[in-house]
Amino acid sequence: MSKRVVTFGEIMLRLAPEGYYRFVQASSFGAIYGGGEANVAISLANYGLDSRYVTKLPAHEIGQAAVNTLRGFGVDTSMIVRGGDRVGIYFLEKGASQRPSKVIYDRAGSSIASATRKDFDWDHIFEGADWFHFTGITPALGPEIAAVCEEACKAAKDKGLIISCDLNYRKKLWGREEAGRTMAALCAYVDVCIANEEDAKDVFGIEPEGNDITGGKLNREGYETVAARLTERFGFRTVAITLRGSISASENNWAAMIYENGTSYFSKEYNIKIVDRVGGGDSFGAGLIYGCLAGKTGRDALEFAVAASCLKHSIEGDYNLVSAAEVEALAGGDASGRVQR
Repeated sequence: MSKRVVTFGEIMLRLAPEGYYRFVQASSFGAIYGGGEANVAISLANYGLDSRYVTKLPAHEIGQAAVNTLRGFGVDTSMIVRGGDRVGIYFLEKGASQRPSKVIYDRAGSSIASATRKDFDWDHIFEGADWFHFTGITPALGPEIAAVCEEACKAAKDKGLIISCDLNYRKKLWGREEAGRTMAALCAYVDVCIANEEDAKDVFGIEPEGNDITGGKLNREGYETVAARLTERFGFRTVAITLRGSISASENNWAAMIYENGTSYFSKEYNIKIVDRVGGGDSFGAGLIYGCLAGKTGRDALEFAVAASCLKHSIEGDYNLVSAAEVEALAGGDASGRVQR
């Protein structure tokens, strides 16, 4: 499929204790790279799309190591800007059973957070592109990066690209009032809105009645109203919402819904035993983008995206290292996990 997708955001160094060790137990940390839009770019490259990732990274060896990771998965890194002093870091403590995972950020002053509008030539970046994707994490890095995102959206809209945004609210990066104000301005350009079961409430104050998220009980039908209200406010072409029923840190029920042209569809639900849930939402977003560009119906694109994300939960690290064929097999009903010989 000769489609080009451009994603824009921050790739970070992920440091995590071995296995399920707590931070205070750890004497060493495993180092890999990851970040919302980078995770999406790698998934799309694995599915065979022309995937271009845009960010700013320092010119030193740690910055180069992040670039090399992306290149190793076939992502186009030619538009990455070099400069600044540091790669952002996040520390991950993986949860288990009733103990939740924890993330500690050390990303202040990173190269991308200190980038300016002058760093990016969006007309050049979007040459030959069909789709632009970003998340709510990126504008949360600061007012200047929010302005960069808006310039990117304007250029993408002028060139006729489809624009998607995963709301991805992060309370450790900004407050709800600032998030709502900034994301409302950016969502005016967005065609495809992606969210989890809490994002619309956290960013825009829109929530279904009768929800008990901490108890793992979701009012699924209430999300039809959430999607309709988002569409009415922003004119989205498509709204997709992931529905995570958290039984524990180790076990979730996983599904999603899509809303288009006044009609909703709910996917099948998977019961998943979690190996690593970081990047789960990104794998869903990438699956939805791929499904749309592959010409699938909204229903089929949703089932592909949910199956892709289900598989991601079984994979260590931020990246969803699966092929389109593996996702199609699960979406088609092969959930046995039997050995493939």
